[in-house]
Amino acid sequence: DPQGRFSIDPQFGIIRSKKQLDHETQSVVVLTVQSQLGNSPVYSSTQVNISVIDINDNPPVFLTKSDKVTISHTQPPGTAVYIAHAEDKDSGLNGAIKYSIASKQPNTFSIDPSLGVVNLTRTVFADKQQEYTLHIAAEDCGSPPLTSSLTLDSLAAKIVILDINDNSPSFTSSPLSYVMEDVEVGFLVHRIIAKDPDEGRNGQVTYHILSGNENKAFVLDKITGLLSTARFLDREIQERYSLAVMALDDGSPALSATQVLTVIVLDVNDETPIFLKQLYETAVHENQDPGEFVIKVEAVDRDAGLNSLLRYEILPGAGYEKFKMNSDSGELVTTASLDRETQEVFSIKGNCEISMSACKMGSEDGSTAQLYLAVLDENDHNPLFAKTQYQISVREDLEEGSAILDLFASDKDDGLNGEVTYSLVDDTFGAFAIDSVTGSIVTTKALDRETKSQYTFRAVASDCSTHLPRSTTVMTVLIQDVNDNVPKFQQSYYKASVWEGQSPKTDIIQVFATDLDSGLNGETEYSILSGNEDGRFLIDSARGILATNTVLDHENTSSYREMASSHCLVLLASDRGTPSLNSTATVLITVLDVNDNPPVFSSPEHHIHVKESIPVGSHITEVSANDCDAGTNAKIIYAMISGNDRGHFRLDEKTGSVDLMKTLDYEDTMKFTLIVQAT
Repeated sequence: DPQGRFSIDPQFGIIRSKKQLDHETQSVVVLTVQSQLGNSPVYSSTQVNISVIDINDNPPVFLTKSDKVTISHTQPPGTAVYIAHAEDKDSGLNGAIKYSIASKQPNTFSIDPSLGVVNLTRTVFADKQQEYTLHIAAEDCGSPPLTSSLTLDSLAAKIVILDINDNSPSFTSSPLSYVMEDVEVGFLVHRIIAKDPDEGRNGQVTYHILSGNENKAFVLDKITGLLSTARFLDREIQERYSLAVMALDDGSPALSATQVLTVIVLDVNDETPIFLKQLYETAVHENQDPGEFVIKVEAVDRDAGLNSLLRYEILPGAGYEKFKMNSDSGELVTTASLDRETQEVFSIKGNCEISMSACKMGSEDGSTAQLYLAVLDENDHNPLFAKTQYQISVREDLEEGSAILDLFASDKDDGLNGEVTYSLVDDTFGAFAIDSVTGSIVTTKALDRETKSQYTFRAVASDCSTHLPRSTTVMTVLIQDVNDNVPKFQQSYYKASVWEGQSPKTDIIQVFATDLDSGLNGETEYSILSGNEDGRFLIDSARGILATNTVLDHENTSSYREMASSHCLVLLASDRGTPSLNSTATVLITVLDVNDNPPVFSSPEHHIHVKESIPVGSHITEVSANDCDAGTNAKIIYAMISGNDRGHFRLDEKTGSVDLMKTLDYEDTMKFTLIVQAT
């Protein structure tokens, strides 16, 4: 007890306090007490521990009367921004401290009552309030409690919200601007404005064009954000500019924002309308009802809005009355049904065109274009032959495959619709065929007038239509004769007879020769080719009647008897063609006998000598007579008319053979005179 705070009764050992004790200065005092008996050097000691019991006599005390802290305004709610620390020298509950915020504040902060930790309860913004002054109270838990306060005033300690470059510039100006195309260079187009809520350099913004200004049409003041024209504008070349503009702050690192500023160049009526094409080509089908769409023409005016409104019209020209133009849309339609066969194209200026014009509304400025309009064919016509029938003649010796006629049928339609195909619908007996494309009729086999002299058949012309009628013509082909057939006798060998003694010009026989040819080629003339050297016969050259030319005598021949009564003639039948053809036939003419000649014995007398001893039945002699007549007229019968009264001899009436029938007796009769008659 160097401070002398305690005293002890030396006799009784009672320890008493001499001074006021302070728990906060020393809460436990350890005294060493020594006892000694008299003046004896022997002593004893003991340790007395004295606890100083605390009373709540000390308020909480902050270590500093003011303080200052800085925080970033980006701190999230719940962030500990400050720790308040107060000390209370008391102990126990007397020294237990509770913290609270005594000042009024917009619920921005809260404090942990036990720990004194000040936390953010919401996000703070430097641009709204840059600092806060908090009064924090510290109160112990004694009874009664003692309080001490710490004031954070504006002149000393503050909670300062520090700005960091955490905000990018934000554009507040419109991203769209308009400028007339005829403004002068340097004309103010737009002011670009961007705000940055950061402080100081963090909030200082400069402006820059990143892209879209490649042609240097604009210039941008980087400090003021004023955008001006740097060259003349032309809306028809470029009607809008998309400028990528950057707003850049001066923080570190710098933050930026970009905006696409669209500058629309407004039109000035300085352009003339122009058709997209100077020459339009199109086609429309014929026979369509009026109002048929033809084409839509289009002209462009590089101006815009009302300056680009156009009016279309057709200029007068050939056929223009058959069309109507929509003045607003440029659509061309028909006002009448078109007929390709009447007019296939609509032509002006020699190029089959329709002139059109496009003018500005309320202006005389305009341009023209030309339209080439072809009328497309519809299959509305059937093929037509020039004649409904044809008759031709051809030679029968025409070679197979020869063309005899080229038929042609016209079809007013065009293209496939007008392509005509030809065919034959009747039987031509295999003699003819037609080329389906050219219409040429050709022979398909050798012709023979004598077999068939005339052909009649139909040829048909068709197009690709399945519903239109076909055109038909009747073909008659006459086969002209060629002398290709010889006159042909009905028989190659004839037999005829005529009585001798007939007067001249007596018909004997009529021969016939047929010639299958016609006309002169089939006209036959008859003549005697041979066998009539003596001119005994003649023949009618036209009728073929063979007749006598002289009086014939059956027996009149000096050289031969066998053929005396026959004449062999070779007849010739010739046609009158060129060259002439002919054939022959043989006629055997027999001159019939008339019994005008008596039999004549070869010898008027016969002298026969026989022996009387010749036996009966022996052949004595034979008499023979000849009759120039023929047939039965020349048949001779022999008879003994005298000299055989006693029947010594027998005469064969057919052969004239004399045979002995009785024995001869020379002494009785030496001579017999027999008279034999030939009848």
